[in-house]
Amino acid sequence: MSWEFEFLYALQEIHHPVTDAIMVFLSALGDGGIFWILLGVLLLIPKQYRICGFQMLLAMLLTAIIGNLVLKNLIARDRPCWIDPNVKLLIPSPKDYSFPSGHSMNGFTAAVTLWCREKKIGVPALILAALIAFSRLYNFVHFPTDVLAGILIGTASALFVNWLFGKFRSKRTLGESSGR
Repeated sequence: MSWEFEFLYALQEIHHPVTDAIMVFLSALGDGGIFWILLGVLLLIPKQYRICGFQMLLAMLLTAIIGNLVLKNLIARDRPCWIDPNVKLLIPSPKDYSFPSGHSMNGFTAAVTLWCREKKIGVPALILAALIAFSRLYNFVHFPTDVLAGILIGTASALFVNWLFGKFRSKRTLGESSGR
């Protein structure tokens, strides 16, 4: 048995009705990235957060292309709940492949973007993203490496888009200061 299954089975031993309800809620909160997408759209409304919202949505689009469209279908990794259907799931069994975790990618893309732009809301967002990522393990629908890959891809996408926005802002500032 792989270390990943050992870890997931260990999590099954700590189930409790209260944590079960919390983990089901957290997992649902991350479904389809809807929470993070809505947050990005809401950030487009106030002028002071508009660039942050646009940057977050752009980074999430990049993450979706890399993770959901390319890697999930290319790697086509079965989910732990498909391999061991004897574990009782608290949530419906997902229909798409396991690697990388979309919940982890979306959460960390949004949270790292927020952290780069607005530290005050970035820190709680990172905590929420980590809890949502953990819920996927607790709910036996992802392997630890799926979640880790999702965190890394989401973080890298957010940092890349943040870097691009910084480059654009630098060039625009230089152009304005040189009289262009």
